[in-house]
Amino acid sequence: MNSLGVEQFPDYKVPGVQHVDFHPYESNGGSIVAIAGDDFVVIAADTRLSSGYTIHSRDQSKLFPMSSRTVLGSTGCWCDSLSLTGLVKLRMQMYEHTHLKTMTTDAVAQMLSIIMYNRRFFPYYVSNILAGLDKDGKGVVYSYDPIGHCERATYRAGGTAGSLLQPVLDNQIGYKNQNLPADQLPPLTKERAVAVASDTFISAAERDIYTGDSVLINIITKDGIEERTLQLRKD
Repeated sequence: MNSLGVEQFPDYKVPGVQHVDFHPYESNGGSIVAIAGDDFVVIAADTRLSSGYTIHSRDQSKLFPMSSRTVLGSTGCWCDSLSLTGLVKLRMQMYEHTHLKTMTTDAVAQMLSIIMYNRRFFPYYVSNILAGLDKDGKGVVYSYDPIGHCERATYRAGGTAGSLLQPVLDNQIGYKNQNLPADQLPPLTKERAVAVASDTFISAAERDIYTGDSVLINIITKDGIEERTLQLRKD
């Protein structure tokens, strides 16, 4: 007798009972890039919403403004993105009505981590990057895994083209493998951050079918959120 052989446990079929598969997760594509500076932060995401080789929308924003100083970028399973971002907005409104002040970016980052960890046994199928200004007015970026572990960084990429976008940021923003002395590193300006984010998406759109059409760029400063749009290839 074979130990634990498959033939020992046949799939018994009960007459009149229909077996239905449950596949709750589906990736709808999309990519995010966020770059933080001394007094600003840039976060950008493409607008293509797709399933496999089918494009559902070419003009769908994946950036969700939480406040005048905080923006959440979310890609992956679109229904999970809407559910999660809606819950975060609700919690922030409850906080504002209770304490009569807007939740800071650091507090939103911690709350988002807790919300995602509470769903760790049936996690949200999303890739999140939170960008904003901290209490001192300095740009911050938080990246997350599906069960809520977050990491604070100065730049981060995520989504279906994350593996293509992150090396460009490492080289152009982190100056890795450039052998430049620390005192010779050029300062990161707002326009350079926007230019690098734009170039990374132009490159990724050539190689990832789930990233394309156009890019929405949000520039967060103490004066509010400025929006820009960059057109990408549409095939």
